[in-house]
Amino acid sequence: MDVKNYIKAARLRTLPLSVSGIIVGSALGYEIAYINNPGCFKGYFWLTSIFWLAILTTIGFQVLSNFANDYGDGVKGTDANRKGEARMVGSGAITPKQMKNAMIVTTIFTLIVAIALIYTAFGKENFMYSLLFFGLGIASIIAAIKYTVGNSAYGYSGFGDIFVFLFFGLLAVVGTYFLYTKEINFTIFLPAFSIGLLSTAVLNLNNMRDRENDAKSGKRTIVVKIGAEFAKYYHYYLIGSSLLFALLYTAIQYRTPLQFLFLVAYIPLVKHLFFVYNNKEEVLLDGELKKVALSTFLFAILFGLGNVL
Repeated sequence: MDVKNYIKAARLRTLPLSVSGIIVGSALGYEIAYINNPGCFKGYFWLTSIFWLAILTTIGFQVLSNFANDYGDGVKGTDANRKGEARMVGSGAITPKQMKNAMIVTTIFTLIVAIALIYTAFGKENFMYSLLFFGLGIASIIAAIKYTVGNSAYGYSGFGDIFVFLFFGLLAVVGTYFLYTKEINFTIFLPAFSIGLLSTAVLNLNNMRDRENDAKSGKRTIVVKIGAEFAKYYHYYLIGSSLLFALLYTAIQYRTPLQFLFLVAYIPLVKHLFFVYNNKEEVLLDGELKKVALSTFLFAILFGLGNVL
């Protein structure tokens, strides 16, 4: 067994994007929890057990999703002529059976960490909350696997964008916020929308790059359905709307100019939009994936810090 191949299949470059929602949800949730219970919460959100257990759980879900995506596209032949980074099952570096075993191990690890997270957040006193979040964890595992695996894989029908928006945005931010506060404020959905839209933009960029190959393989992503030109307009909307929701939250919850720190993250995103606008060769979009993912990660850090400092 070559561990390097599994590391490649885990696609480590996707991990900063996956934890962005946890950072935002933790920053805002910890702040409210501290206000409500100053004697129980001391220090910073990044020093709490909930934060790190949530990070590990999310990384587990992300790696499982990447393994499942590699497996699903590999056995369907979608990766046979793909552009960009080589996939392990499609290239033959990892057999389908080996990848299935890796998915099982990752699922077990993630469930154990998720249970620890739920117990740390809710203890024995909030059984119904624990049950709800355990159900959300199971749903996340099913969604991660069913993206490309099986005959009814929703990633092949154009529903991948909805999955990313819901799980990377709403569930990550609002769910993490609830772990700290045991309550939901409607304004928390605004930064959740921002993270969800930016995460969807990364997927859309990936699908723009793979449009021709996906169309030939029967993978009907939104980009395949609407075409290259409208996919660009869709991309502008995703990034532009993420900025508007972040600004709206800041306007509602304004306390200090530091809350506008997140605008720094949009400098590379504006440059990226110009690149997409002028781009004529979809293969060149591969280099933009890391830029948007890391910009989203930077947005999460600056948005979180701006609201707790």
